[in-house]
Amino acid sequence: MKRRTALQLLAALGAGTAIPPGALDEILSGIDDVLDQPVDVGEWEIVVREYGFLINQQPVGSLIKDLTADIFGVGELLKQNKAHRVDLLRISAGLSALLAIELGDVGERRGARMAWRTARRAADASGDRDLRVWTRAREAEEGFWYGLPRQEIAARTAEAMHIADGAPCGGLPRAYSVRASVAAEQGDKATARRAMDDLSKLFDRLPDAVTGDPVTFGWSEARLRWNEAYVYTLIEDTRAHRALDDAVDLYPPGTLGPVANLMIIRAMGVINSGDIDTGLDQTRAILQDMPISPCRRHMARQILHRLPEWARPLPETRELRALASAPSGV
Repeated sequence: MKRRTALQLLAALGAGTAIPPGALDEILSGIDDVLDQPVDVGEWEIVVREYGFLINQQPVGSLIKDLTADIFGVGELLKQNKAHRVDLLRISAGLSALLAIELGDVGERRGARMAWRTARRAADASGDRDLRVWTRAREAEEGFWYGLPRQEIAARTAEAMHIADGAPCGGLPRAYSVRASVAAEQGDKATARRAMDDLSKLFDRLPDAVTGDPVTFGWSEARLRWNEAYVYTLIEDTRAHRALDDAVDLYPPGTLGPVANLMIIRAMGVINSGDIDTGLDQTRAILQDMPISPCRRHMARQILHRLPEWARPLPETRELRALASAPSGV
């Protein structure tokens, strides 16, 4: 039954139509049905890390079919295998979170919300504190870019920080960065700077296993500089230029999304300096070349919101507004 449901879901995604009602619920429920067949935990952990690396290397939404199939497979293993229940729950939490990110990036907000809920529950059941923190912090980050209510984002970041209880783990920097970004966008420069100072101090305490991890579950120096570039550009802090250049240099070759987003941040800085035409042209070029992810849409709207009154009727502004309103993944 679930295999048929999975095929229906994949067919819908392939055709670009809406996910059938109840389809994702049924697939994700396999993880909640927890429950002795030998299972190669190490192989599954490699699979999760592979997805975590590819999510920044591949076009948005391109991993959804494979992630869905693997979530189905892990759900079946959970029913049959008690000996590796904790390991499989941890794996399923990672897969579900990555699916949530991909679904959100293509505009499937309901599906993303369901997948995040499953990821949180699986992480909690696994007892892995770092994963519990990361899941909530990453959900808050995705919600921030998607434009969810600030109260909802604040609740997730507070939850992540409470679970971490000050321990330097891979998810905690995301919570600090989201808090800083929210403050910066609201014009609260003092709070944004404090949050970034806290983030910098936390980064110095992170274990090498976290800072040296290039996949989405870690927090490398490239991620730190990326967030510094965004927050400092928003509040027009002179440290933005150095952070942006460092971030571009630090990302591995072939990194798509984060580097494209850095180019939008650079364009934002150009606009801050008064060169409106060049900044608008640079932003439009990125949105024309790359799929419209929630992050890119959000940053483009920040640019539009911050334009001086005289620049808002410009044809270039109207074109950017149209691009920022295009469906996700286009």
